[in-house]
Amino acid sequence: MIEILDVPVQGFCKGVSKAIETAQKTLHSDCPKPVTVLGSLVHNAYVNQSLGKQGLQVLEAKGKSRLKLLDEIDAGTVIFTAHGVCDQVRAKAEAKGLNIVDASCPFVLATQKLINRKRADGASILYIGKKGHPEAEGAVYGHEGIYLIETIDDLPENLTGPIFVTNQTTMSILDLEALFDQIKERYPQAEFCSEICNATRVRQKAILDLAGQNIDCLIVVGDPQSNNTNRLAQIGQAAGIQTIMQVESASQLDLDALKGTHKVAVTSGASTPAYLKDQVIERLNTLNDQAAAGFLS
Repeated sequence: MIEILDVPVQGFCKGVSKAIETAQKTLHSDCPKPVTVLGSLVHNAYVNQSLGKQGLQVLEAKGKSRLKLLDEIDAGTVIFTAHGVCDQVRAKAEAKGLNIVDASCPFVLATQKLINRKRADGASILYIGKKGHPEAEGAVYGHEGIYLIETIDDLPENLTGPIFVTNQTTMSILDLEALFDQIKERYPQAEFCSEICNATRVRQKAILDLAGQNIDCLIVVGDPQSNNTNRLAQIGQAAGIQTIMQVESASQLDLDALKGTHKVAVTSGASTPAYLKDQVIERLNTLNDQAAAGFLS
């Protein structure tokens, strides 16, 4: 029998809930049609498929910036995703005469405002984020004096004047702490501000709290495009859990790999619908039922 631990703090974060609600209200309003979202509204295929069935058109192409994607929208309503966009995207959408609906996460917008304020004060900005991620693109695109830092090797040399260090909201709390320490060694005068959102922080902390609980396997439910979901898997490794299984849904569970497993923890990303995690737990319970039936027969 497998002991199943449902890790606390599950379901959509407030930013994801806001984005989905905004998109649904827009689709059912009398706004100019068609309604097109600039990229994936949130990083979960099941959510985007559901909205697509309601009439939402998704415009996304690997390697294309939001600014470039806008060239393909000539009419109707454009929705900015939960990940935020840069100022140039907003200006271009306005110049094209598009009806704009902003579904940006409030925490992402707060980070952008903080960066703009520090830039106005003359500071060089070191932004710790994931290259190619839309949130990072929205924060750094088109601005001089802003440097995207993924590893310490990306750190520019010989910066002078004030330096402000901040980050993408969905980063690993452990990675961020390590990078902050490394940057302090190079630029001790820098000002630091962690902008990891609370939804990301509490989910990662819940995984770290699993250390010492003899967890054989951590199952992380979420889309592989979701940075916060991928960071949960990474945090699980840091907590000393030997086996990490990432799945989008219960159908992807490798039941053979769970044979001989005694204690499994299940968590999900902030853009993962709660029902997907619940279905994973239901399938694990079914496995237990089958094991019990075999034992009794």
